[in-house]
Amino acid sequence: MLLLDNSAWTRLVNGDLDEERAETVAEWIEQRQLGTCLPFILEAGYSAQSAADYRQIMSDVAELPTVTINADVERLAKQTQGELAAIGHHRLSPADVMIAACAHKTEGGVLHYDKDFDILAEKTSLVFQSEWLAPRGSR
Repeated sequence: MLLLDNSAWTRLVNGDLDEERAETVAEWIEQRQLGTCLPFILEAGYSAQSAADYRQIMSDVAELPTVTINADVERLAKQTQGELAAIGHHRLSPADVMIAACAHKTEGGVLHYDKDFDILAEKTSLVFQSEWLAPRGSR
């Protein structure tokens, strides 16, 4: 399963994808291979423009499988932040660290448009698939 990051979600809802990639993501949703976790849900809610927008976002994300955060995920996230601090990257978003820890725990990946997930995948002990929604630097 790929977990959503808000960087990908924003592009998805704005239709900022080529047709082929949009079809792939639609298949992932239909096959329940695209999921959420609490940090993403909170980020998505934070990006709402109004109460009605918030309700719509929450309704949309409620349709997706959700990975819960447990003590193992919390431990992984704290360990990862420590690993990042040791190499000078501790300023990565706490939400991104938590999403990556959830992806690691589920042996899945993260669908994103954010270079921080590449740093998390390459520079920490977390093992997850870093899947760019669209090529880096694309519109």
